[in-house]
Amino acid sequence: MPPAMREGGRLLVVGGDAAGMSAASRARRLRPDVEIVVLERGRIVSYSACSLPYYVSDVVEKRDDLVAYDADFFRRERRIDVRLESNALVLDPRAKTVTYDHPGGTETIEFDALVIGTGARAAIPPLSGMELPGVFTLRTVPDGDAIRQFIEDKNVKNATVLGGGYIGLEMAEALVERGVTVTILELLPRVLSNYDPDMSRIVSRELMDRGVTVHTETKVEGFEKGACEAVGYVVAGGQRLPSEMVIVSAGVRPNTALAESGGLELGKSGAIRVDARQITSEPAVLAAGDCSEAVHMVTGRPTWIPLGTTANRQGRIAGENAVGGSRKFAGVAGTNVTKIFGLEAAQTGLSTRAAEEAGLAVDSARILSRSRSHAYPGGGPLTVKIIFEKETGRVLGAQIIGAEGAAKRIDTVAAAIYGRMTVSDLAAIDMSYAPPFSPVWDPVLVAAGQAVKKLGS
Repeated sequence: MPPAMREGGRLLVVGGDAAGMSAASRARRLRPDVEIVVLERGRIVSYSACSLPYYVSDVVEKRDDLVAYDADFFRRERRIDVRLESNALVLDPRAKTVTYDHPGGTETIEFDALVIGTGARAAIPPLSGMELPGVFTLRTVPDGDAIRQFIEDKNVKNATVLGGGYIGLEMAEALVERGVTVTILELLPRVLSNYDPDMSRIVSRELMDRGVTVHTETKVEGFEKGACEAVGYVVAGGQRLPSEMVIVSAGVRPNTALAESGGLELGKSGAIRVDARQITSEPAVLAAGDCSEAVHMVTGRPTWIPLGTTANRQGRIAGENAVGGSRKFAGVAGTNVTKIFGLEAAQTGLSTRAAEEAGLAVDSARILSRSRSHAYPGGGPLTVKIIFEKETGRVLGAQIIGAEGAAKRIDTVAAAIYGRMTVSDLAAIDMSYAPPFSPVWDPVLVAAGQAVKKLGS
């Protein structure tokens, strides 16, 4: 347990996005007497990083729409001392201090409890030409600003996206929406490599049908200048591919520099090790969000799955416990969804490969259904795959891809994982039905029923 927060004590939060501001807000609600200071190295707090591809595509038209609440709101309405352009450098957990830079110089601040919510940073591969104009990563609002401005100023006609994960695919769609021809280069054998191969192939077909060129198992060596001093070529697979712009989407890494400066323990994933109360190896220091680990609901082992939903939930728990609470975080199933042109792709729990790597004996059931009743117009095909444990039938994971209906159906399976349900339990759920929303037998029930048949065979 962290030491009990004294009356009028100081909670220091480092990081002003999902985890950090959730922690600060929860602490304020519970302890009106406590001083709360937030250090944010940028100029914006509480913004939607997940909306950045839609800002690039101009679906989100206004920059301000990305920000849930600005710093002045937190200062005025919640009495939280938000300090922008304040970059935390060194943590001394014994002295309970953090040293940080700000426009006026360097300062050291004391704390009674500290919540680290430093998030994740874009993984920057060691490629030649990364410094060239026109080569971008997308992690912050200024990144989105820069990409939009470059497209407009240079009238970009073709671009290359490095990486076939969520952000890479969302950025491919965003660029196509801006009239840009897009090529995706992926080092692994397929895009969305965290999905099973038979499911990720559905996404690959959608990309190609939309005019996106996809090259898998392709190693990128670097970038070369074009005619205007900006990037002009991507060197990959022994070829020089013309490209007026490059989006590097090679994943993210936990931002643990501050934690490491204070000697905090890291897990095998490289993220900060925390217990169920979000407490680190130092009792007065907690961590939450993309910089910290969590326990996986299926395996019971520490994992690192950076998601905004997790960051908000962990942040609330860290903020409560920092000021005297004792709540525990239930863990993660890695439930996520993304939109790729006309498809919704959703996943929860473990893939077949991840389950096997965890030492589980698994099987799966895959069905093709429709998102609505056949008699009702609209809708489209929906593929559901459920992964389950052979011996017990316990639901281990699911992947759902289709024109509509995947996003919320995956939540049913996520709830089944949380409740440690079997496929028989899942098949018995009383799910809703009306022709505009589902066939009379919902696709999740059909897939669960197929799994029950395999389990009994």
